[in-house]
Amino acid sequence: MSSKVVPRIPPGTFRLKPRQRPLRSLKDNPYRPKKVWPPDFSKLSEKEQFRFERRYKRRLKLATARPRWDKMLRLGQLFSISFVLVYSLLFMDWNTEKQPFQWLRDKMWGAFEVFTPQQRHQRRDVDIPVTTNEK
Repeated sequence: MSSKVVPRIPPGTFRLKPRQRPLRSLKDNPYRPKKVWPPDFSKLSEKEQFRFERRYKRRLKLATARPRWDKMLRLGQLFSISFVLVYSLLFMDWNTEKQPFQWLRDKMWGAFEVFTPQQRHQRRDVDIPVTTNEK
C-alpha cells in the first residue's frame, strides 16, 4: 500500500464560471440616465453654459492628469538644459581668440585646484583654533 499524501483543497477554491449575459443596448437597459449628455447648449442660458464648460474642463483636466510623467518630463528638461549650460560655459571650445567665459572657468578650476595632490599639504596647514571642553 502506498502512502501518497493528497493535498486537501480548501472549500470555495474552485468557482463556477459566471453566467454569460448578452450585452445590453440603450433600449433595454434598465438604468436610465438622469440627464442627457452632452446637453443642448442652444437651449441653455449663458450662465448654465459657462457652468457646464467649467465642469467639463475640470473633469477633462483630472482625467488627463499624469503627475509622474509630468514630473519626469520636467526633471529631464531641467537636467538637459543644465548639462548644456554647464558644458558650454566650462568645457566647450568656442573657436575664438578669447573665450567669453574664461573668467568663470579660471574661478571654477581654481576652486577645484585645492583637491589636487600638489595642494594636499597646504590643505593640512589650516589655522583652526583648538577648543577644549573646559567647564
